[in-house]
Amino acid sequence: MLTTLIVDDEPLAHEVLKHHLQAMTDITVVAQCYNASQALSYLASHRVDLLLLDINMPALSGIELLKVLGNRPQVILISAYQQYALEGFELDVVDYLLKPVSAQRFSQALDRVRRRLHEPPKPQTSHIVLKVDREKRKFLLEDISLLEAYGNYVKVWQAEQVALATTTLKQLMQQLPAQEFVQVHKSFIVNRQHISATNHEHIRLKNGRQIKIGKSFKQSLLDLI
Repeated sequence: MLTTLIVDDEPLAHEVLKHHLQAMTDITVVAQCYNASQALSYLASHRVDLLLLDINMPALSGIELLKVLGNRPQVILISAYQQYALEGFELDVVDYLLKPVSAQRFSQALDRVRRRLHEPPKPQTSHIVLKVDREKRKFLLEDISLLEAYGNYVKVWQAEQVALATTTLKQLMQQLPAQEFVQVHKSFIVNRQHISATNHEHIRLKNGRQIKIGKSFKQSLLDLI
């Protein structure tokens, strides 16, 4: 049974979520809070598996709550505004839902929560080894900003330096930690920590480079956020 806390300053939003949850026999709402301060107080003495969290609330926003919350449960952010998606993306939330929340979209988000909770934790890796020219070279993941398809090779970008690795984006995507890297185009994989801004068409990296989001990746990118 997944214990769940709803945090939203709008009573109607609570009713919508509870209505959607009626069909979920493995989820129980253990508490409801109407601002982030109430939620902090509740979570200080209670553990929950899932947090259904609004963003725009008085005094303390949902994003600010997450930044100060220790031992964070699984989180689904819910907002009427899409512009907070990047911050949610950086905080590794399970999903980001736009109001009004549909039953189908909510069910998809809950499926992601279930998968996360039942997947064994993957060992942390800080580097990847790739073949460059005729030698194997170690690349620190935190230094990689962008991976770019280039024929039968991949350009590995680290700041303004680039190395040409003998591999494919598909092979690399299977090796990279999904919580750190995301494919946004058939030719590009970006490091989430190097993203400075995003919209429906482009992602801008901290070095100023702008990457176009492929049409077939727009929905999956929003779902990941």
